[in-house]
Order: sequence, then structure tokens, then C-alpha cells
Amino acid sequence: MNAHDRDFSGQDLAVLHYGDGEFAVLKPGRYVICAVSGAKIPIEQLRYWSAPLQEAYAGPAEALKRWQETQR
Repeated sequence: MNAHDRDFSGQDLAVLHYGDGEFAVLKPGRYVICAVSGAKIPIEQLRYWSAPLQEAYAGPAEALKRWQETQR
């Protein structure tokens, strides 16, 4: 097994602080969890999040869904 074959275990979960247009790594890891779908999002692919809610989203559809839920 090499570094690319590792499964995503709890030790690879990152903890981030989401800001406006950027995020800060509080605990290093390889991925975060989408707040809507529960999907694992590799840090290098993270593009969508909410600073007020401090949540990550797998893509624009998940971000829109959460936004719509919070507007009710």
C-alpha cells in the first residue's frame, strides 16, 4: 500500500475555518465532509462553502440547496 492507496479514515478529516473567499486549516487532513450530501471533498477540490454556516459543499447544487433551505 502506498500513499495513494490509503483509504479515507478519520485521521484524514481536515478541520477548516471558512472565511469569505478563503479558508484556514485548523487541523490538517485530506478531505472535509459536504454538509448536504455527506460526500468526502478532497481539500484541493474544495470550491464551495458558507462562511456564516461554517459548512463545506461538494458543488454548486449542494450550495444552492443549502442556501434555499436557509431562506425559508
